[in-house]
Amino acid sequence: MPIQRRHLLKTLAATALAAPLAAPAIAQTAPQITWRLSSSFPANLDLLYGGATSFAQYVKEASDGRFQIQIYAPDEIVPALSNLDAVQAGKVDACHTTLAYFWGKDPTFAIPTGLPFGMNARMTNAWFYEGGGNDLVNEFLAPYSAFALPVGNTGAQMGGWFVNPIHSLAEMKGLRIRCGGLTGSLLERLGAKPDNSPMADIRGHLANHELDGVEFVSPYDDEKLDLAKVAGHYYYPGWWQPSSAQHIVMNLAKWQGLPKAYQAMVQNAAAQANLAVQARYDARNPAALRRIVTQGTKLHDFPADITDAAYKAALEIYKNASASNPKFKKMLDAYMTFRDDQYLWWQVCEYTYDNFLIRQRAKESG
Repeated sequence: MPIQRRHLLKTLAATALAAPLAAPAIAQTAPQITWRLSSSFPANLDLLYGGATSFAQYVKEASDGRFQIQIYAPDEIVPALSNLDAVQAGKVDACHTTLAYFWGKDPTFAIPTGLPFGMNARMTNAWFYEGGGNDLVNEFLAPYSAFALPVGNTGAQMGGWFVNPIHSLAEMKGLRIRCGGLTGSLLERLGAKPDNSPMADIRGHLANHELDGVEFVSPYDDEKLDLAKVAGHYYYPGWWQPSSAQHIVMNLAKWQGLPKAYQAMVQNAAAQANLAVQARYDARNPAALRRIVTQGTKLHDFPADITDAAYKAALEIYKNASASNPKFKKMLDAYMTFRDDQYLWWQVCEYTYDNFLIRQRAKESG
């Protein structure tokens, strides 16, 4: 190496060592932000509540701690069912909730969570991310000064716990069933009496015969209610909830005010949490179901005449809502068109494969 070149390299190296280290790029351009997020789910429902904690952790890590999201349980700032109002008013920056909780404001809120006889969780995510679903949801939410991203899904839920077995549609008449939202309207059309008892009162009401049945979530969450001793008949599937998506709902102005890098972090964190919550339910439900059954619980699928009547009732509800609510109709049409296309594929490949292995497993287990 020529002497002059060697001298130049030594000089550059010495200069670099003497210069102060540059701060990471994110520290130079990213502000310190703290948000308050109110969850609609109690912390003891760890998989549901965990969607928010995972989301906040992912944002914190991606921002090198400069974007912090503080999570509050129901009633710590606002009640669980007041979260959307709190976001809209700017009382909190964001909330973690099920949009269907607010269907009383507009039935369109029920669609993003999941409709009776709607799409399963995989189809729902395909609609959100690739079928224009997220755009439709946020177009609908804009007048509420809100912007939302999916952050979890329970997958298909169970059909609930009943004190006595149900053999036919006729036996649904007069049954007092704890449920909520659109499910209540549907069950009412089947002759049942919807009830909105608080979760803490469910077990006692069943034991005292003040309720005949309870609709909740899936084996992992249902096991926490300890219902096996007071309602020994466990029905499937929860046709009213083939998919139950949770969302992070942000104040629209707060979302729009985030730096682009932070918006990307939020979107990526929500998508990662969305995947994680579904995976956790899929991983934990089998063992929980085994434990429930070993306690003597009897599993039943719903009689065909109940499912058929429920399907017809759901279509009537959608038809009536579409006739009077153009927002509902617009989102429903897009949702159902996507669902029908998905089942064209599933009936050819996905379902046939799954059904084959289910049959094989039954043969091999004797």
